[in-house]
Amino acid sequence: MRSTDTLTRAEIAEAIHRKLGISRAESLAMVEAILQHMCTALSDGENVKISGFGTFLLRDKGERVGRNPKTGVEVPITPRRVMTFRASQMLKDRIATD
Repeated sequence: MRSTDTLTRAEIAEAIHRKLGISRAESLAMVEAILQHMCTALSDGENVKISGFGTFLLRDKGERVGRNPKTGVEVPITPRRVMTFRASQMLKDRIATD
């Protein structure tokens, strides 16, 4: 797989369909349900950990002063919550060897 390729929901659902033998509609519904559950947990302020894959972490960033790089004018950046992804060691190892 080249770095320009992108794995989509439909491709994940197709892989589940082939591997488990369930219908395409059921496999797509399964993918959607998993992603919806993850989104709900994150929006409720929970971190999401998938063992052997990685962790989606929420972090609150406070207000700070930023600078417009073109004009140099200082601009306040409002506080916000951001999500980061930390890959598991197993995933890092697989990526490094593939």
